[in-house]
Amino acid sequence: MFLDYVKIFIKAGDGGNGAVSFHREKYVPNGGPDGGDGGNGGNIVFVADKNLNNLVDFKFKKHFRAENGVSGAGRNCTGKSGEDLVIKVPVGTVIKDTRTDAVVADLFEDGERFVALTGGRGGKGNARFTHAQRQAPGFSQLGEKTEERQVTLELKTIADVGLVGFPNVGKSTLLSVLTSAKPKIANYHFTTINPNLGVVQMFDDSFVIADIPGLIEGASEGAGLGHYFLRHIERVRLIVHVVDISGSEGRDPYEDYLKIRAELAAHSEKLAETPEIIVASKTDLIPDTAEEEVAKLRKATGKEVYAVSSVTHTGLDELLKVMKRKVDELPPPARTEIDETAALEEKSDQKFTVTRLPDGTFFVDGGLVDFLIQNITISSQESFAFFQKVLKDRGVIDELKKKGMKEGDVVSIGDLEFEWID
Repeated sequence: MFLDYVKIFIKAGDGGNGAVSFHREKYVPNGGPDGGDGGNGGNIVFVADKNLNNLVDFKFKKHFRAENGVSGAGRNCTGKSGEDLVIKVPVGTVIKDTRTDAVVADLFEDGERFVALTGGRGGKGNARFTHAQRQAPGFSQLGEKTEERQVTLELKTIADVGLVGFPNVGKSTLLSVLTSAKPKIANYHFTTINPNLGVVQMFDDSFVIADIPGLIEGASEGAGLGHYFLRHIERVRLIVHVVDISGSEGRDPYEDYLKIRAELAAHSEKLAETPEIIVASKTDLIPDTAEEEVAKLRKATGKEVYAVSSVTHTGLDELLKVMKRKVDELPPPARTEIDETAALEEKSDQKFTVTRLPDGTFFVDGGLVDFLIQNITISSQESFAFFQKVLKDRGVIDELKKKGMKEGDVVSIGDLEFEWID
């Protein structure tokens, strides 16, 4: 089974909670608070692995969660941090934020790593909240909770040369005689249903050829199998456009060429501008008229056409030399452009807004509120007092008063609602 496009859910580990503990030991009357911090949650890490060639491992498993951090304990014991979850993907995998379709990573080289989600921060134990005026805090900080995200994985083959053309024009046979690849070959359409790779070794150098499954008219709009694999041509440096010069399928070679060119342009303007050469295959089927037909195609396209026969091996040496020369002249394959403004994790801020609702309630919202609610234990009186102090120090109380808040008014902050007493 070949899979090159999949959507999965990922979640970094939650941070462990800080501990509330007080030192208890004989002959130590004033042991003081000794609650340890919680451990950090594990990260979600993608790693490119050259030993993988498709995304079939994600066919049935869709949810990936890193380990949570362990809560802290007494005697200032810090909780264990969660293990990172390493997800291996094939080289050439592009990672997108499913929600926005923005590209966040392109794992282009073997061993390349991408930290997609960072584990939650561990909460502080009560020992971290002591100072001269608060010598025995009875509260701790909760661990940071993380959110699950959906990402799209797309595999885009990294090859120097891409063979394109209608089904059954001889692409797989050409790949088999130019390289050591063993693609499935038969005399019917869509014999090739997966991209095949082959390596051409020339002296001390080499380059990679990809056989892209047959395209047909309307492929860019979903017709046939080709629309699944158009993405695999995006990285190639040179397109080798294979046409059946013999017309064995009852089609005109030039019309075939124009239709495939139109599909490439409809998929991507950049793809339409990729350098190409035209290969007229199956010349062995029309030995008497092959030169005449090739000349017609050369005149119609205005481009150089290389006549070959994979059966008799005619013209293959010349074709290899041309492909090698073109590949050497062209720049190396490029990475997919990353959206630098995109990120799977939303960056927290310390801003806030105060809104007076029609019923007179004052509503406080923003990154500061989310931060406070996540890190303060409201059920603890001491923690709640600390919460109020932060609101005052950060200017929330002053802003509420500017908006007209007076004693007896209801204030809503996150999930907390209380009556203001001055």
